[in-house]
Amino acid sequence: MALHSGAVCFTGLRLYSCKNYPSCQPRGFKVSAFACPSLRSSPRSILKGKLAASNDAVVSGDDPLVVCFGEMLIDFVPTVNGLSLAESPAFKKAPGGAPANVAVGIARLGGSSAFIGKVGEDEFGYMLAEILKENNVNSSGMRFDPGARTALAFVTLRSDGEREFMFYRNPSADMLLHESELDLDLITKAKIFHYGSISLITDPCRSAHIAAVKAAKEAGAVLSYDPNLRLPLWPSADSAREGILSIWETADVIKISEEEISFLTKGEDPYDDAVVRKLYHPNLKLLLVTEGSEGCRYYTNNFSGRVKGLKVDAVDTTGAGDAFVAGLLSQLASDLSLIQDEDRLRDSLRFANACGAITVTERGAIPALPTKSAVLDALLRTASMV
Repeated sequence: MALHSGAVCFTGLRLYSCKNYPSCQPRGFKVSAFACPSLRSSPRSILKGKLAASNDAVVSGDDPLVVCFGEMLIDFVPTVNGLSLAESPAFKKAPGGAPANVAVGIARLGGSSAFIGKVGEDEFGYMLAEILKENNVNSSGMRFDPGARTALAFVTLRSDGEREFMFYRNPSADMLLHESELDLDLITKAKIFHYGSISLITDPCRSAHIAAVKAAKEAGAVLSYDPNLRLPLWPSADSAREGILSIWETADVIKISEEEISFLTKGEDPYDDAVVRKLYHPNLKLLLVTEGSEGCRYYTNNFSGRVKGLKVDAVDTTGAGDAFVAGLLSQLASDLSLIQDEDRLRDSLRFANACGAITVTERGAIPALPTKSAVLDALLRTASMV
């Protein structure tokens, strides 16, 4: 669906612009309000009724459940690569948000997943909830805020598929999740509890995040952390580094990118194993470093190595890291012991790399997330060419 310049209204929001690199600094611009038609173009009461039914979905105790906590939003992806946002003629509306991407990715791969977070009580929010339902993601932990809008992000795609972001949130609904709104029953059913760092930026969501992680840990869940650095959303680079590291040592599994290593170590070489090992805390079971098309590196207490990625023509890298995480967690949820077996771990990481590679061949995050059969087909094609 193309969105042209007059199609959406933004009132009283703040726009942030940055390149997707740790060195970028936040810049703020006020967006002037202008008149727009009512957002009540769809029969909201009917839609709310449908979603209420989906929120009653039963989580089976037989399936290992991965619960993903954090933000869900709308990405607007340009229909033409290599142009600035101002030059882009139209945008494709795509659901996104890293934790939600992971939840949908796991479900697409045949796993059991749930999402906990908050969206606006608006058409975008209800659309996102419906997308979770359509993808068989449990949404009983999803909340709707009547006073804040669903978060939006405009994504500029360079000619190589890499991204720049502009965020609309001042505040957005995902920032306003309260601890009292947490579905603790759902959290305690998790075999794996996955989260990022954006929900740590400000209260009340920060307090809700910390409480959710504590409840999951006490219930015996494996904690999975992907910092997913978005520097312009933080007050400063120092606050981002401090916030990300504040919960670092609670995680059992951490996925980071090369850029995030440089940021967290204040400019040290992300390709130096000694530098990466500085981020390996005593309670960590698995540290993963994603390297885009080059694949990934892995570090455990007993071994480390590299798994090559699949070569594809990248159209949009949005969601590639989340697809990778979904691929790994879908395997890990079924058998946590694979972390101790290097051969089996490498197989799981090949699967995860294929998930990420397939995702970059289409625009948007959730629309591009692969099914298990698509991943297996890609791996078979790769093997036949060796």
